[in-house]
Amino acid sequence: MPNRNFSTWGHSLPAALLLMAPFDILASLAMDIYLPVVPQMPAILGTTPGIVQLTLSLYMIVLGLGQVFFGPVSDRIGRRPVLLGGAVLFAMASFLLAVTSSAAVFLVLRVIQALGASAALVATFATVRDVYAERAEGTVIYGLFSSMLACVPALGPIAGALVAESLGWRAIFTALGILALAAALNALPRWHETRPKGATQPRPAFRQILKSPAFWVYTLGFSAAMGAFFVFFSTAPRVLIDKAGYSQLGFSLAFATAALAMIVTTRFAKWFVARWGIAGCLARGMAMLIFGAALLALGQLFAEPSFWTFVVPMWAISVGIVFAGAVTANGALEAFGDAAGAAVALYFCVQSLIVGIVGTLVIVMLGGDTAWPLAAYCAVMALATLGGLRLLGKR
Repeated sequence: MPNRNFSTWGHSLPAALLLMAPFDILASLAMDIYLPVVPQMPAILGTTPGIVQLTLSLYMIVLGLGQVFFGPVSDRIGRRPVLLGGAVLFAMASFLLAVTSSAAVFLVLRVIQALGASAALVATFATVRDVYAERAEGTVIYGLFSSMLACVPALGPIAGALVAESLGWRAIFTALGILALAAALNALPRWHETRPKGATQPRPAFRQILKSPAFWVYTLGFSAAMGAFFVFFSTAPRVLIDKAGYSQLGFSLAFATAALAMIVTTRFAKWFVARWGIAGCLARGMAMLIFGAALLALGQLFAEPSFWTFVVPMWAISVGIVFAGAVTANGALEAFGDAAGAAVALYFCVQSLIVGIVGTLVIVMLGGDTAWPLAAYCAVMALATLGGLRLLGKR
């Protein structure tokens, strides 16, 4: 059946990416660009480091859980109002964060900022599902979004440090507000409603979605892919700077090569999916994660921490991340076209909980200054996903 939303959407793939990408990037950038000034914030706000850490943790939690609320809302009232409302909320909170000096107000505003990011993010991905679910361009968009999110942790802290050094910490949040407002103004005349016209009384359908084996298998695959980068991001500074002796600039350049590997692989994502299919692409992505985990384990056992033993294996994992990220959304959401908002919400919420819990556990249990957390996470999560794919195939 042809996708009617594609003809009414009216944007070429490059134009659609320019329209959607800012909302995808801002949700992550609000976390990463803030990191360089975190050590200064207790003195600035007159509070404790624990409260400042809470401004990071709550942002992550609300960003994931908020989508469970905004997904069904977008199914009921449409993607466009949820997207624009979320962007405006994010911008307002960012501008207010730039002028407050109260720890309590700062904490509340970070929660509001995360709610705005969550609304914009779920509306963006629901729109991709509405428009590109039956088209090859969808895999390209999902893959590029994954690559963009890989670049943000590499470049965001550098940008935050440069802005704070030249203009002060408040300029970081002012810049986030300006970017969000610019994205909203760009979307206002161009972001057409894509919610299926027949869905006048959509149901949240959470129970139905959570009963779907395909939803769980592909969401697990997405968690394996995104969590691999999360664990890499969390352990790389201690492995490369503390153990391998890299400078901050040298570390940034080495870190960026993993993002580059993802971007290059994304260029061929459409061909991979056409050749292997959704399940085949996910299986090969998990195989690359296992291959990268094996290289990490060998390097940890028989060599000193270095670019070759830690970053090069991450190149293989990065290829696997793109293979998986290009197909997991379509695999998980395929059966829920009439409730795409709710399905997208659960997809990201479950993924964020798995990554946050399992990723943090392996880092704490295996030590954040070795390659073991990344190797263990990739191996265990990839094997679990492959097992799920096999069971799904038998059904």
